[in-house]
Amino acid sequence: MEYLEVGTIVNTQGIKGEVRVMSQTDSPEERYKKGSKLTVFVKGKEPVELTVASHRKHKSFDLLSFEGYPSINDVEDFRDGVLMVPKTELTALNEQEYYYYEIIGLDVYEENGEKLGQVKEILSPGANDVWVVQRKGKPDVLIPFISSVVKKIDLADQKVYVEIPEGLLDDED
Repeated sequence: MEYLEVGTIVNTQGIKGEVRVMSQTDSPEERYKKGSKLTVFVKGKEPVELTVASHRKHKSFDLLSFEGYPSINDVEDFRDGVLMVPKTELTALNEQEYYYYEIIGLDVYEENGEKLGQVKEILSPGANDVWVVQRKGKPDVLIPFISSVVKKIDLADQKVYVEIPEGLLDDED
């Protein structure tokens, strides 16, 4: 079965079995709702399927607790674990919406046809996502995922076409 990452357990929270999750899903309310199934993968251990018992936001983290894991001692082993869901459980997206796994790895081209690089990571710092584009022999460039910059996404050809705003690539001078 193929899985997709939705978050990483970075620590425990309190003594009642909550964990602090650095989320990588754009729909935490849906993904972490009570009764949802998640699988935690911890290096060197067998994956464990978990059922969400509670979810709340705290600062930039999602705090989760799981059925059958009522204390800090029960969830300690999940620290640094990666929360995943089967790819088959993904919901359909609207047109012009994409899952991170569909974007990461795409080749990025400027409007003149010149290859800029490849999307290696997606950051979610605020109002819009920011794509980290790895360039050959040059520093990575951050591309905001907004319609004035990202002009076309072609999943079939694994390409993205962008219009770079003036000043974004000034490191080349």
